Amino acid sequence: MSYSFEDLTEGLSASIEKTVTEQDVQAFAQVTGDTNPVHLDADYAATTSFEKPIAHGMLTAGFISAAIGTQLPGPGCIYLEQTLKFRAPVFIGATVTTTVTVKELNERRRRAVIETVCTVEGKKVVTGEATIMIP
Repeated sequence: MSYSFEDLTEGLSASIEKTVTEQDVQAFAQVTGDTNPVHLDADYAATTSFEKPIAHGMLTAGFISAAIGTQLPGPGCIYLEQTLKFRAPVFIGATVTTTVTVKELNERRRRAVIETVCTVEGKKVVTGEATIMIP
């Protein structure tokens, strides 16, 4: 899906779903170099408040980029800014639903402010706001 600026309206939303796998977490660690053992070592994670490995917060935030770049506004849009609040851990095997909703439009600058929410079983795990330029 791809929207032109003129197609966008406040309140318009789109969602994607992704189940986080151990392979996703391993690949993210390899690509980024973030080898924090809370993500990769079950024995270490067992000693933390999470009790088992958690996905990288930025991996989950990456699902926001996927929703914006493929669904709303879609291909060709340019990410300018993103705020994030990590509200709860995401465990391997969890299905993350990412919803992006047009909050505000700036016609003169062809920009949209997008509310970004990731949930697992209805519980918010990451929230934020993105500013996107639409070509």
